[in-house]
Amino acid sequence: MQSINSPKMEYQKYFDYALKASRSLHELTKEKVNEVLTEIAGRLLESTAGILASNKLDLEKMPADDPKYDRLRLTEERLEAMAQEVRNVVALDNPLQEVISSSVLPNGLELSRVRVPLGVIGVIYEARPNVTLDVFSLCFKTGNVAVLKGGSDAEHSNKAIAGIIHTVLHAHGIDMNVAVLLPAEREATAALLQARGFVDVLIPRGSQSLIDYVREHSKVPVIETGAGIVHTYVDVSADLEKAKPIVFNAKTRRVSVCNALDCLIVHRERLRDLKEITLALSAESVVIYADEESYASLDGNYPAALLHHATSADFGTEFLDYKMSVKTVGGLPEALEHIAAYSSKHSEAIIAEDEVKILQFLNAVDAAAVYANASTAFTDGGQFGLGAEIGISTQKLHARGPMGLTALTSYKWIVKGKGQTR
Repeated sequence: MQSINSPKMEYQKYFDYALKASRSLHELTKEKVNEVLTEIAGRLLESTAGILASNKLDLEKMPADDPKYDRLRLTEERLEAMAQEVRNVVALDNPLQEVISSSVLPNGLELSRVRVPLGVIGVIYEARPNVTLDVFSLCFKTGNVAVLKGGSDAEHSNKAIAGIIHTVLHAHGIDMNVAVLLPAEREATAALLQARGFVDVLIPRGSQSLIDYVREHSKVPVIETGAGIVHTYVDVSADLEKAKPIVFNAKTRRVSVCNALDCLIVHRERLRDLKEITLALSAESVVIYADEESYASLDGNYPAALLHHATSADFGTEFLDYKMSVKTVGGLPEALEHIAAYSSKHSEAIIAEDEVKILQFLNAVDAAAVYANASTAFTDGGQFGLGAEIGISTQKLHARGPMGLTALTSYKWIVKGKGQTR
């Protein structure tokens, strides 16, 4: 992995290194790839103290009440989980060279579509050092080079994790430029956005503003991931005993991630149950921004210091915090209309017992993951059986939802003949 010591230096050479490294990855056997990843997972845990010390330097620069603080923070448990995700990737079948389809033309030509790497994948991300390892493991497994551009918030953490990757690659005689960590300064981001012809695809992971910036300024093809404005609709037919744990889990399991609940939509006839649905949330000091009807229902039934009148800005907001808006509707059509107006097409859920309404919701909602009677916290590559994930795509071209190994591949046509001419 090459480092850049000054923002005034040219970045082009590092993209050259990445492109050259991508041409060597096809020489690695699947067994060697798994061996390297397994060793990286072990080295990560052996280096726990050093990584946490580096992470502490980053945490000291960020206020503890910043919504990104939880994403930035590493613990022994989180490092264990990161190592396990790498092992999960090792255990998965490698999709490279998989024959997607094959046929023989009337002229005798044998055609097959075979999975191949995308090539060089650039990922721009904010204060999430686990992304450094997740992205590399998925890219390496699928024969792709990872060009990593983390933010300054996680600079020390990213360098520590990348250093472990680097050490293991070097020990196995593998070109270390299969994992390029660009420096934290913005000039590196600008250079990456212009690296057409050297980087095959860019994947931004972070806030909506980051994703919008990358999409608007990149000359490299972009897969949009990350931002989640998540709704859960409690229908008139909902089972209250299901609704209470689902809402609580979706909101509080980990508030700083993109699958966390942002807006609870409640059928008007179930406002009588809103007190019970939100009771556990009050114990976690969740701030609620309620519309007029839901406010009237919660007034006196929810801590006054945590209850506020909603404004238009509270709908369509990814809070990434212990905050949630509540919208009252007269039925499923109105709920669908609200979701269509404010959704980021990430994850949406309905809690209902009416099978007709469930089917209508699942068919009508335009999102990467749509749930019935379950928490949106499950939108995750690991939970979906993909091992780690490189991100959650909210667009429709190439990949959608949690992106695992196959999402990092394309295909090429293999044509075999016996002297045919046209």
